[in-house]
Amino acid sequence: MAATSNVTEVIFLGFSQDTKVQKVISVMLLFMYMAIVLGNGLIVVTVMVGKGLTSPMYFFLSFLSFVEICYCSVTAPKLIVDPFNKRKAISLKGCFTQIFFLHFFGGTEIFLLTVMAYDRYVAICKPLHYVTIMNRRVCGLLVGAAWGGGLLHSVGQTFLIFQLPFCGPNIIDHYFCDVHPVLKLACSDTFLISLLIIVNGGSISVISFTVLLASYGVILHSLRSHTSEGRRKALSTCASHLVVVSLFFIPCSFVYMRPCVTFPADKIVAVFYTVLTPLLNPVIYSFRNAEVKNAMRRLMRRKVMWEEK
Repeated sequence: MAATSNVTEVIFLGFSQDTKVQKVISVMLLFMYMAIVLGNGLIVVTVMVGKGLTSPMYFFLSFLSFVEICYCSVTAPKLIVDPFNKRKAISLKGCFTQIFFLHFFGGTEIFLLTVMAYDRYVAICKPLHYVTIMNRRVCGLLVGAAWGGGLLHSVGQTFLIFQLPFCGPNIIDHYFCDVHPVLKLACSDTFLISLLIIVNGGSISVISFTVLLASYGVILHSLRSHTSEGRRKALSTCASHLVVVSLFFIPCSFVYMRPCVTFPADKIVAVFYTVLTPLLNPVIYSFRNAEVKNAMRRLMRRKVMWEEK
């Protein structure tokens, strides 16, 4: 960081300047955050401990649920606590740390969703070779690649921000630190860095979203040769995936595929990919799935029997 920087902390304006409104939002978010942790945590435990969920689809789903918990935990706890503090502030180093983990887990989620689309493509379009192609080693490599891709993306974003000098002001109209609001605080020309951030962040969202849509286009085309029951099951799985993908990618593209400008709507849009998608993930992906629900019931019965002993 440049030696001319003299800002030591960043102050958030949050959703509202009204204290009562802030506390109502805080309580609502607390319940949503608890639901996110419990719902996604239950999926992770069910896949890890439960029997029968050995398909690669559930292997990827358990990692996605874990990433969702981590991703939401980067921003939600501070937003819950801030309305009860006199000053909604974070240190500059803490701000950089928040940006790093926000983009680390967000990038990992993007790559995991792409991997899951590939898994569905192989399962539906090449069912006879599915077990051979999606073996345990390949699944592990794909998950590792997703984590590695998220790390590279995050390091790139954070490194670009870290080079800038911050002399003041230190107030951002948001409820967490992100690249565009923080860029506005820099006291130097940010045109080139803003362009690099768009290339790094926005292009990943758009390219991955395009690949996902193309893969599902191929899947839908191939379903013509399936039985009506096979089409119904495949369409149900694909529709669930597309809902999660749309809720995550469309808001991300809106925020990151544009120059360094911020809008009042950004805070609302950010709720979709930081809170709403992790909240709906268990409902859309798992609680509508008969195999997952049966595994959860067996897990609960085992827990009850263990407690009775």
